[in-house]
Amino acid sequence: MPLMLECLSAGKSFRFSPRGISMLPMLREGKDSVLLSPLPEKLRKYDIPLYRRDNGKYVLHRIVEAGETFTCIGDNQFVYEKGIRPEQFVAVVSGFYRGEKFYSVNNAGYKIYCRFWNLSRGLRHFWRRGIGFLRRHLK
Repeated sequence: MPLMLECLSAGKSFRFSPRGISMLPMLREGKDSVLLSPLPEKLRKYDIPLYRRDNGKYVLHRIVEAGETFTCIGDNQFVYEKGIRPEQFVAVVSGFYRGEKFYSVNNAGYKIYCRFWNLSRGLRHFWRRGIGFLRRHLK
């Protein structure tokens, strides 16, 4: 983490492989990596910032509401994290690598994915709960 923070504070980008499943299906642990860049003047909806929670843990989740504070959530999650303050942000994802192929966050296909994935969250949650219900009751 110190090397990453040093690179970012010098205005450079930093590539790393995130851990966990919270950003599935976009980011797959052990297979994909992200390119972090220094923070822009203003973060917007659908940006993916790296931020530090009050407990010290670093998190990479998508912004779904922006204002004085921010609301973020992982693509594979259904509980929103509200009240994230601007001073908690460390960097922002400027793209990601799937293998050695780079996908920019400015790509039209990526922007469509962001909107679709965010709008379908309620349906996906309903589907996941329904499948769980059926598994429990049809044994």
